Amino acid sequence: MSIDTAKGVLGDATIAELEAGLRGTVVRPGDASYDQARTVWNAAHDKHPALVVRCAGTADVIRAVEFARSQDLLVAVRGGAHSIAGFSTCEGGIVIDLSPMKGAVVDHARRRVVAQAGMTWGELDHETQAFDLAVTGGLVSSTGISGFTLGGGVGWLLRRHGLASDNLTAAEVVTADGRVLRADAQQHPELFWALRGGGGNFGVVTSLEYQLHPVGPQVLAGLIFYPLDQARQVITRWRELTAGMPDELTTLVVLTTAPPLPFLPQEVHGTRVVALAGMYAGTPAAGEAAVEPLRQLGTPIADLMGPMPYTAMQSLLDPLWTAGAHNYFTSAFIEPSDAAIDAVLRNHGTTPTPFSEVHLHQLGGAFARVPAEATAFSQREASVLCNVIARSPDAAGFDGHVAWARQARTEIARHGRGAMYVNFTGDAAEDKVRASYPDAVHERLVRVKDTYDPTNLFRLNQNIRPSSAR
Repeated sequence: MSIDTAKGVLGDATIAELEAGLRGTVVRPGDASYDQARTVWNAAHDKHPALVVRCAGTADVIRAVEFARSQDLLVAVRGGAHSIAGFSTCEGGIVIDLSPMKGAVVDHARRRVVAQAGMTWGELDHETQAFDLAVTGGLVSSTGISGFTLGGGVGWLLRRHGLASDNLTAAEVVTADGRVLRADAQQHPELFWALRGGGGNFGVVTSLEYQLHPVGPQVLAGLIFYPLDQARQVITRWRELTAGMPDELTTLVVLTTAPPLPFLPQEVHGTRVVALAGMYAGTPAAGEAAVEPLRQLGTPIADLMGPMPYTAMQSLLDPLWTAGAHNYFTSAFIEPSDAAIDAVLRNHGTTPTPFSEVHLHQLGGAFARVPAEATAFSQREASVLCNVIARSPDAAGFDGHVAWARQARTEIARHGRGAMYVNFTGDAAEDKVRASYPDAVHERLVRVKDTYDPTNLFRLNQNIRPSSAR
């Protein structure tokens, strides 16, 4: 059976030739597994690709890239498939699905791990914590390691060990012309620079090598919930505390609606609250003094801060962020002035669903000490990253929820330099990509794009357009 694509028709013989060159599988419309294969975590993106190539290894990725190029197909690259902005799926094109590629080798003596790009953070943490080692990972354990890292990677180890991308020591990349390259500080150093914050613009990253750090197995971590009427006081006092916090402690303010969970009093279920989440990346005993001031920000509804396994903290939020909901994430790097706090509180007060939130991520520490020119990730001088999240269990009214998030982000962003976090830009509008990078960084990224993807084959991302497409 032939398949219609956005560019034409693929015949049976053409698809059979592709399949013959794979160790993995090709899933096409009409196959029993097609709906499962095309579905991503974020239900806001319901696309119908012409083909999903489930790659068993790097050789399959090479074959899929060559096939896409020869057939002039739109290419989506999928790792963990969270697809916040919808980039890991497409309409009428080809999805190069890396999710079957889940190998990892830990060199505990050198504190390094080489991980295939289909792994999630829960899977990678499982491997590295066998040796009490870790690298900065996602706040939800089902997040894929590759997209998260290539866009920066904000997590609980950020202030102690920097972004995930700061700890990337090498990557294997399949380029648009089907070459396999190792990018590191010595080989293809400009590509290596660009991969650390420039997203998936430059090729298909098939494996990532990280520097690991001693972490756990027990850490001091968790959440402290405060009532909404104390939110201004809590955030203001938190802001004051952050100036003197040790690098081992990374915190996050979450303006949310109290879920109906047994550790919260029933009378607050369904009401707006402010939660202070944090993790001390050292021994729990050493962290007690550091987190004690967080318990004094107001009068807590519930204090759930205590010793727990590092892997438990990494998956603590998972039950609230399951697959199948509609999601829109946007962001702004800000300074938490009184006026900024006013804007955050005002917009949280109009959240369109109980699942929509505003987050304030504490930055600084090791994150801020990375030289600005060392990686493509920018905004090292910012002290807070604000994420605005519209989330709904279904599609009803979702366009309005997205409009709320965009408006809230616009208002809050006035209290910074207008820059965005590339992993949370919501969609691929060019102005949002430009807002993520200073001019000099963007120009350097364009030069790397010109070298490794001059035809813009890899454009489903926060796209750095090559000179030929400008």
